[in-house]
Amino acid sequence: MAATADTATDTSTTPDPHPISRAEGWRRRLPLMPAFLFVVICTQIPFLLTIWYSLRSRNLLRPEGEQFVGLRNYLDLAIDSTFRTAALNSILLTLGCVLVSLVLGLGLALLLDREFVGRGVIRTLLITPFLIMPVAGAMLWSISMFDPTYGLVNWLIGTVGISPVDWTSQYPMLSIIVALVWQWTPFMMLLLLAGLQSQTGDVLEAASMDGAGPWTTFVHITLPHLRFYLELAVLLGAIYVVNTFDQIYLMTAGGPGTASANLPFYIYQRAFLGFDIGQSAAMGVVTVIATIVIATFALRLIFTSINAKEQS
Repeated sequence: MAATADTATDTSTTPDPHPISRAEGWRRRLPLMPAFLFVVICTQIPFLLTIWYSLRSRNLLRPEGEQFVGLRNYLDLAIDSTFRTAALNSILLTLGCVLVSLVLGLGLALLLDREFVGRGVIRTLLITPFLIMPVAGAMLWSISMFDPTYGLVNWLIGTVGISPVDWTSQYPMLSIIVALVWQWTPFMMLLLLAGLQSQTGDVLEAASMDGAGPWTTFVHITLPHLRFYLELAVLLGAIYVVNTFDQIYLMTAGGPGTASANLPFYIYQRAFLGFDIGQSAAMGVVTVIATIVIATFALRLIFTSINAKEQS
């Protein structure tokens, strides 16, 4: 027994008979270096410069007054009521768009996950809004749909006796959320439809044979199976929607006043209209850090869901 234990110990401590030399390791990494350098140049260096500018008082209208101010720009953000309004608008836009798009996308995915005549054509038509450029979609909703005089929405509500509404002025946040939901619902639908089609029919057939109704099957079998796809849809949708700029710029211009301005649009105003590079850089750093924190938390949830699914 002792000899056997010694043999096992010797085997476990035996070095790899085919070690990879340092030169071989670098030879394998070399094809990835152009992509790595491209990412560093395009993302990390600009972010480091943004951090540097955020620590300085820099206004393009007063270049002679540039100086190092440390964290003063960040402290000023804490008392900036417009910044807090823009942050709240970003949260409302993101939550409103992602949640409504997720529910509508799930409903459409359930409808498309069955055989019927013309299903391919219907799928193509439903995907179309996601393929339209955001600028074109914003102009479509601003002019063709929400125009107070010639808009289709006012024409529809006029048929039932409701007075015309200037949607982008009276309900700016609602108008933007509607346009974003129209654009992002097809994306949610595609992800969830992929999840539905990955579900094996044997499980659903067994549930039906056990007497489970459609609602019970959906709640206890389909939804748990879709958990990964739902979390992925929320994560990707939130990352993209929080950076919304086109719809706000073209539909409401952040107005009335700053009522519909989100963080990217407010950063644009401070940088390109107010020429305050220091303040806008500080806001950009705060926005990026907040996005990274939320994305990291969401990714942990997704990986936890994947590990639980693999273990089961």
